[in-house]
Amino acid sequence: MTRVNFYVLNAGSGRQRQVFACRLAEKALGHGLRIYIHTDDAEETACLDELLWTFRDGSFLPHLPAEDARQCDRDQLTPIVIGHGDMPDPHDGLLINLSGAVPGFFSQFQRVAEIVSGEESDKALARERFRFYRDRGYELETHNL
Repeated sequence: MTRVNFYVLNAGSGRQRQVFACRLAEKALGHGLRIYIHTDDAEETACLDELLWTFRDGSFLPHLPAEDARQCDRDQLTPIVIGHGDMPDPHDGLLINLSGAVPGFFSQFQRVAEIVSGEESDKALARERFRFYRDRGYELETHNL
């Protein structure tokens, strides 16, 4: 069954959520996981695409937006894919959800990471997602950072 982890940032905004998503992706990549980062829309996907190049000096995380991966990576070698639509195959290791809603395909992943900023509106959406997972019997763990 999919394991769900909530990472609650004690402060911050959407930008801090994105930076934390990059750090989490870097750690997961080091463990050999294939990662899909789910965003709300094309604008956030593009912003995260840029951030994965620049979030930390000296690091590069091999990634592609989902649309590019479908066209350019037919062998599916890119370990990190970013998108806002359907889940690309075969990314089933870690889903990092930056969307306000639970993606319909979340259960295809071994793990789900929900990142929550210090903004009250983000916390309210996260509470809804938490209840969704809990009510369906998923194993939940919360990390207050």
